[in-house]
Order: sequence, then structure tokens, then C-alpha cells
Amino acid sequence: MLGLVLVLGVALDQLSKWWVAQTIPPQAIVPVIPDFFNLVHVYNKGAAFGLLSTWSAGGVRIFFIAINLIIVAILGYLYWRTPRSYPLFLWGYSLVLSGALGNLLDRLRLGEVLDFLDFYVGRHHWPAFNVADSLICVGAGLLVLAMWRAEEEKNVSCSV
Repeated sequence: MLGLVLVLGVALDQLSKWWVAQTIPPQAIVPVIPDFFNLVHVYNKGAAFGLLSTWSAGGVRIFFIAINLIIVAILGYLYWRTPRSYPLFLWGYSLVLSGALGNLLDRLRLGEVLDFLDFYVGRHHWPAFNVADSLICVGAGLLVLAMWRAEEEKNVSCSV
């Protein structure tokens, strides 16, 4: 399962970023659903939502490449150590890992990450993000759900 999720997730992320780079000029805004959703072409040198964007470009690049490599190694280890009887954990690790790899490829190639999904209501915008960020969030949500379910099962079995 891990291989398929990684290939599909990274491919979807990289193909969507390639399409945006080829189709939408940098800093352009393409309205999709008025007052709710635009496609944009922006680069994020920092972390999620522009955090650390004030650091030097070289320092940020090295920091995030190192952090991404550590995260990929830890997630890979956790995936291989997780019994196959825990599919929510496996899906969660796989999705987070594919998102981390998608953004790592951007950092290695470009030194920054291409973001293009812009959701908003009126003038209130959620920070732009990409498919890799979405995979990470969905995977993290599955991991939280898996931990909650595991805790519930533990509590039920202890009360019998």
C-alpha cells in the first residue's frame, strides 16, 4: 500500500504544481468560485503558512531539507513497524509521507514550495497551500482518528 500511495500522492502533487507553473503566471489570481476559491501561483520559502519566511533563503532551504529527511525517515520507520491490522495508521503514515516527499522535491529543485489553492470568504483568505499540504493534513487527521480509536478500544477492553 505504501508504494502505491507514495507514487500516486507525489505524482498528483508534482503534476498539479507543474500544471500551475505552466498555466498560471507567478502572482496571478484565477477565480474559480467567486468569494470562495481561487487558483494562484505563489512560492513559499518558509514553512506552512509562510512561517520562517524571514530567514535567509539558504538557511531555510537547508533547515527544511534536513527536517523533511528526518520526518521521512521517522514516518518510514513507523510505517514498517505498524502491524497491518491497523490500516488507519498505515494510511495516515502513507499520506503524510507522500505529502512530505512532494514538498521535499520542491525544496530540492526550487529551494521553495509552490502553493496554488486559495480558499477565502470575502477578504479573509486561508493561506495558499498545495496537494502535498492537503495529503499531510488528511494523513494527520487519520492518525489522530486512529489514535482515538485505539484509545477507545483500550478503554473498552480494560472496563470488561
